[in-house]
Amino acid sequence: MLDLFTTRQTNLLPYDGEVYYAPAVLPREETEYYFNRLLQHIAWKQDEVIVYGKHITTQRKIAWYGDERYVYHYSNTTKYALPWIDELLVLKGLVEAETNTVFNSCLLNLYHSGMEGVSWHSDDEAVLERYGLIASLSLGVERNFVFKHKKTGQKVSVFLERGSVLRMQGRTQDHWLHTLPKTTKVSEPRINLTFRKIVAS
Repeated sequence: MLDLFTTRQTNLLPYDGEVYYAPAVLPREETEYYFNRLLQHIAWKQDEVIVYGKHITTQRKIAWYGDERYVYHYSNTTKYALPWIDELLVLKGLVEAETNTVFNSCLLNLYHSGMEGVSWHSDDEAVLERYGLIASLSLGVERNFVFKHKKTGQKVSVFLERGSVLRMQGRTQDHWLHTLPKTTKVSEPRINLTFRKIVAS
């Protein structure tokens, strides 16, 4: 596995995609402020998915917000976007300035500890802009994030610091899977905000 600690100018992936990492986009004091505000004011719900015909309720919680009441279908379940709250609009503007991209929705994940993660997947749902940029803002405890090439199996790992922004773009979703691995070494919560562009619903 290749571990990379890099800057926003370097593509983390060796081929077949583009991923860029920008640390400390949000100052530490502000990360703590927005983490606590989102923890209190986001309409968190446990995620419900259907895997191999089985209905599963996850420990992690999610929320989805957007410009309109977009319909987002994944893992055989359907989500409806809620209207933006003020804190999300501020963070949206920050990420848009960092990435020079306009987003119309945001999927948030709340991981209560390292015992919660997300399995290997690609963000390639039909409602998302084809080859569009997805930007992930990290708040709370720092976690490891891993990419795996779908054919070669090569892995690339990046440590997501609080206040950092990870950009996935180009053909990344076509050729790479990604995961937030579970770990017993982390006992604190993490929130990540993945800003996206919905083109159909």
